Amino acid sequence: MLDLESLAQQVVSIAKETGDFLRRERVDFRLSKVEKKSQGNYVSYVDETAEKKLVDLLGQLLPEAGFIAEEGTASYDEEYLCWVIDPLDGTTNYIHDEAPYGVSIALKKEGEVVLGVVYEVCRDECFVAWKGGGAYLNGHPIRVSELDALRDAFLIVELPYDAEKYKKTGLHLIDKLYGKVGGIRMNGSAAVGICYVALGRLDVWLEAFIAEWDFAAAALIVKEAGGMVTDFYGNSSYQEGHHLVVTNGKLHCALLSLVQECLPEGM
Repeated sequence: MLDLESLAQQVVSIAKETGDFLRRERVDFRLSKVEKKSQGNYVSYVDETAEKKLVDLLGQLLPEAGFIAEEGTASYDEEYLCWVIDPLDGTTNYIHDEAPYGVSIALKKEGEVVLGVVYEVCRDECFVAWKGGGAYLNGHPIRVSELDALRDAFLIVELPYDAEKYKKTGLHLIDKLYGKVGGIRMNGSAAVGICYVALGRLDVWLEAFIAEWDFAAAALIVKEAGGMVTDFYGNSSYQEGHHLVVTNGKLHCALLSLVQECLPEGM
């Protein structure tokens, strides 16, 4: 049987070690080292090297586990344990020396996420949760906000890379929320933004066209902190999808209603 609490602390150490590598490399980083995957979507040797470090260190921790990894340096072959990793969530921020960005590590057991760690490098903030164990920031318990009035809410409404499919939805949300809520932001890191909801720093976060490695760890963290995570249709079985609404729970119905008024194309 896995001792999730003990395992979580070992994963925290691995996440911080990888974050230290990101921090060191950022000092002399140059845009000439960047490759473009698609419009606005970038990758560099830093992502790839950081992922190899994670695969090596996590592989030593649980040799029997497979991997779902953004840069494809390891594979998953139906193992009952599986790491879901993003070595650098917020690559565009990173290459422009803009906070936040971080390391995201989740562990799935028989398809269910049971452990999540997100290390935000710029603030040296490490978020961690394991199934049934609560959520923590740098060792201290955290909870979502108690806000129940959308007019006072502080939100992140991310605008994903797939502009053609999401443009109408994004403009609709901004039109409905701008000037009617406490504040709207974008921060460029799904994993970190979701964790900010867990902390109560934000009340709402939402985005579409993202991948499992972007949200797997953070979604567990926010749920263990008392928050709510669904897809744009309100389904709790969001793991295989690409669109999430994350809230403190009290604002969830209001945000779902707004999203469903103008869903992205192809959904």
